Amino acid sequence: MFRSFLLASAAGAAFLVTALPAFAQEGVEDVTVTAERLNQARNGIQTQTGASTYTITAKDISNQPGGDNLGLNTVVLQAPGVAQDSFGQLHVRGEHNGLQYRLNGIILPEGISAFGQTLNPRLAASVRLITGALPAEYGLRTAGIVDIQTKTGFDNSGTAGVYGGSHSTVTPSFSYGGTSGRFNYFVSGDYTTNTLGVESPDGSSDPLHDRTQQYHGFAYLSEILDQNSSLSAVLGTSNAIFQIPNRRGLNPPGIDGIVGLGPQDPDGGNYVLDANGTTAFPSAMLDERQREITHYAILSYLHSHGDLDTQVSVFGRYSSLFFTPGNNVGPLLYDGISQKAYKRDAAYGLQAESAWHGWDGHTVRFGAVYQADDTLSETSSLVLATAAGGPDSNGIPNPNPNPLCLDPAQTCQTSAAPMSIADNGSKHGYSYSLYVQDEWDVTDTLTVNYGLRYDAFAAYDAENQLSPRVNAVWKPLDGTTIHAGYARYFSPPPFELVASSQIALFNDTTAAAASGTNTTPKAERADYYDIGMEQKLFDYWTLGLDSFFKSSTNLIDEGQFGAPIILTPFNYGQGRQYGAELSLSYQKDNLSGYVNASYERAVGKSIVSSEFQFDPGDLAYIGSHYIPLDHQQIGSVSAGASYNWDGTQLSTDLLYGTGLRRDGATPNGDHLPSYVTVNFGISRNFQVQDQTFMARLDLINAFDQKYEIRDGTGVGVGAPQFGARRGVFVGLSKAL
Repeated sequence: MFRSFLLASAAGAAFLVTALPAFAQEGVEDVTVTAERLNQARNGIQTQTGASTYTITAKDISNQPGGDNLGLNTVVLQAPGVAQDSFGQLHVRGEHNGLQYRLNGIILPEGISAFGQTLNPRLAASVRLITGALPAEYGLRTAGIVDIQTKTGFDNSGTAGVYGGSHSTVTPSFSYGGTSGRFNYFVSGDYTTNTLGVESPDGSSDPLHDRTQQYHGFAYLSEILDQNSSLSAVLGTSNAIFQIPNRRGLNPPGIDGIVGLGPQDPDGGNYVLDANGTTAFPSAMLDERQREITHYAILSYLHSHGDLDTQVSVFGRYSSLFFTPGNNVGPLLYDGISQKAYKRDAAYGLQAESAWHGWDGHTVRFGAVYQADDTLSETSSLVLATAAGGPDSNGIPNPNPNPLCLDPAQTCQTSAAPMSIADNGSKHGYSYSLYVQDEWDVTDTLTVNYGLRYDAFAAYDAENQLSPRVNAVWKPLDGTTIHAGYARYFSPPPFELVASSQIALFNDTTAAAASGTNTTPKAERADYYDIGMEQKLFDYWTLGLDSFFKSSTNLIDEGQFGAPIILTPFNYGQGRQYGAELSLSYQKDNLSGYVNASYERAVGKSIVSSEFQFDPGDLAYIGSHYIPLDHQQIGSVSAGASYNWDGTQLSTDLLYGTGLRRDGATPNGDHLPSYVTVNFGISRNFQVQDQTFMARLDLINAFDQKYEIRDGTGVGVGAPQFGARRGVFVGLSKAL
């Protein structure tokens, strides 16, 4: 694993090599060299000059405890500045998600999902996290770019194996790569089932009702058309079913602010709701489930000739989410709503980019991206009727059948018979982006990359922005690299997640909004500054330091509101994020190691969209006070080491966090306790009758740290979640 600030020369001369013999006289070596040259040309179209890039190779992944059986989020968590959240979410430098995923540099559109990992490390030759002041080719989602370079196969080999252990985990998998003349391919697939599909809500090692089943498939196909061009395709699918885990030993506590028709809860608080004569419902009997499906495809044409490299790609992604409440009575009594929800998004687009090397000392890059989305939302909700209590202002008695409602300020349940509300809708949206930039070798030691980017979108709102970018990289001494950059950012709210609910439909019900205000989320506009350095120490050590500051208008955050486990975006009127990162890595012979540490602050003020989701008291306080964002984790550390001892691979890694936010005296005014988790792994290849096998043993959360990721409080936080407890896993795979 390593961090880098300058990955390609400005002139791109390394990508322009002598033309190969005609393919009429081709050989395996000619095809291989041509494929490598075209891959280099493809990588040279995009630059990370001045950005902070952290690269994790397939070997790094294999050497981690868990290997490529890990989720992609677990791999990325080892990078500096990354904090974990529930549902597998990642926060980079104090941002809420804001990640853009790319496969071989091509944008993979966002989709509707909460728990599922659409991509997994098994398909990756390398995973790069690109952050900081990004060059002009990166936009819209700018917290971090997760660029996965897919494996390609030239040796007609693969693996098949099974991995499993704690939490009833079973994961059979396979991968295979091969070549035939100019055609090469890599395919992989896996199935996973376990009883820890979603984080435990009570900290137990065996959460109740938490089974998951997940299927993944992936294929990379490439054909070299001639010595200057190639055609490639990426295909993938994910199908995952999750039970929503239950807390043990609870009964409905009633809903704050609503006087139910049932008895007072045992703690002497709320009067609980009554649904068709039922007022008690053990939490163990809840049976909520969620299914998430994703299919994606990318088709790319690459041409490299003379001074110009060009790649044109079409891409698409289909994603859907289906949430079912199981028994309707339980959700009604606990939440005041039992909702069945189906959401779907079909995204498709075009990405065309070029790099021109014909101007001495300069590489000019330019491109355009267009994406369209078609969303569908269908919900069917059961709710209970409510009304104000007591007599009206003229003293006329209210015909409210609830005898406990004597105060007109009270909201009171008026009927035990559930009523159904349908709320369906669809929307078409689109965005397009244009950029041009020049990477200029000012001197042998100084490179400046400057450019402009234009973004526009139209969906629930329509906005646009012209954004300047500039980065400089200076190498004053051998082994020393200093970088600095500025970027103007423009980030629309995730279109597929914007709530389209007609909140007035739920007036006078147990699912009524706290307020009637529902301003449409806006695009975030930000100024981002980044400065850092990298220093080679002796022959084996690399030290990196980085710092950043971001000031935002309409800062985008997301919260989990309502029954389906899906996030909804909202804006803070003003936001600030700043911090620093340190990384240290070591590589010599059979031993490698790394330590990454980060400090961050992320605050926001005045919620200015999706206001109906929030408590009026919180809205009032946040309207005039900066508060920490719920996903702020002030301190994070990741570290790991790997050693090959006479053919046996030994590895360990750890994560430390100071804890995400929770409510204190003010919204998000406190933080959860700090935690540290440590993992160990051991693996070895061995031969049995000329057949090659690999066995591995992994101990995850070795010291059984019980730690809380969320406690159910905080702005936009829905429920408590705990990290996974100790797990022991074994795997056996065979070379094909």
